[in-house]
Amino acid sequence: MSIEKGREYFRQFGMEDRVIEFTVSSATVELAAKALGVEGARIAKTLSFKTPEGGALLILAAGDARIDNHKFKEQFHFKAKMPTPDEVLELVGHPVGGVCPFGINDGVDVYLDESLKRFETVFPAVGSGNSAIELNLDELWRYSNAKAWIDVCKLPAPSAEAGQRTEAKLRLDA
Repeated sequence: MSIEKGREYFRQFGMEDRVIEFTVSSATVELAAKALGVEGARIAKTLSFKTPEGGALLILAAGDARIDNHKFKEQFHFKAKMPTPDEVLELVGHPVGGVCPFGINDGVDVYLDESLKRFETVFPAVGSGNSAIELNLDELWRYSNAKAWIDVCKLPAPSAEAGQRTEAKLRLDA
């Protein structure tokens, strides 16, 4: 049912045909990346947090990013606390696995994390655990109704193995 809210949201912009519905689950970054054939970092995961007033806020971040609790508290002036799956559905309007900023309940503030700016296009969910849409950053900003770009995430440190692969590729290309 929630994907229908997402489709309806994009219908008002004539974009419902860009919504991708998979026959497999895309409920996690790993599953979505596999379903789309892209690197996991390009999945725009939507993280839900409880506000002190009992509401929710959403942060879209790159698939490989993690919330930095210190940065979060500096930005919002309260500790990061995730709602239960039942609370997510009630507060946001989409189930866990399909949480997105499209077709959400009124009063939910949306923010975009700087970690997404590494990519030309990203893939957020569209309300279900088997959906996505490819958006460039301008489209993501516009259609998410985000309040601001923020910096509340940290990225994984490059692994030694990844560095070795890059060095080996450079030697092969030489």
